[in-house]
Amino acid sequence: MKLIKLLANLGYGSRKEVQAMIRSGWVKDAHGQVIKDGAAVTHEEVRFREEPIDPPAPLTIILNKPDGFTCSTEDPGETIYDLLPERFAHRKPGLNSIGRLDKDTTGLLLMTDDGKLLHRIIHPKHGCLKVYHATLDRPLEGHEAEQFASGTLQLKGDSKPLLPAPLEVLGDMEALVTLHEGRYHQVRRMFAAVGNHVVTLKRVSLGGLKLPSDLEEGAWRVLTSGELDQVFG
Repeated sequence: MKLIKLLANLGYGSRKEVQAMIRSGWVKDAHGQVIKDGAAVTHEEVRFREEPIDPPAPLTIILNKPDGFTCSTEDPGETIYDLLPERFAHRKPGLNSIGRLDKDTTGLLLMTDDGKLLHRIIHPKHGCLKVYHATLDRPLEGHEAEQFASGTLQLKGDSKPLLPAPLEVLGDMEALVTLHEGRYHQVRRMFAAVGNHVVTLKRVSLGGLKLPSDLEEGAWRVLTSGELDQVFG
């Protein structure tokens, strides 16, 4: 791929803008030598303003979503895309979230420009379980785990009962809930159905991938191939 097209696809600017940047000497190799348009270079060699350029497609990142951010650019207010470099909005192909977290739900969220991977993860047949840590407004009464796991709990407005959802009690007002599906506001509605209210909700794992303890809220990084394997592990 030509250098101009490569940098434009990564969102560094339009082709015309990128061409001007190259002519201005902003694009160099790993040894600090200015790269001329049309030069034969590998992706790993290219530096933009002395920094390595972003990974090419396909790209998958892991984000620790904070409270108050939505997963759609169509929603008002701050979005998860505001947490990424501005140039990411101009990447071709663009990044999309793999599933969504509600505005007031935090934690593990994957984003990718690989459509096949996205559909593989969200398709129910691949069994990528989602685990949420919930803190509650009132103490658990002891019957919740049985009700959640029964496969008969039906939420108001739904036409069929929920799939069994294991609940692990962590404390009087704290629990982990494992979902095999992803209905609208599911965990919150489940606790509401048994007479409780979710105060905070955080996704802590997807498939076999756990939210890294060193990834701070609002931070993101490129997902490694090993971590991606864990999703299906």
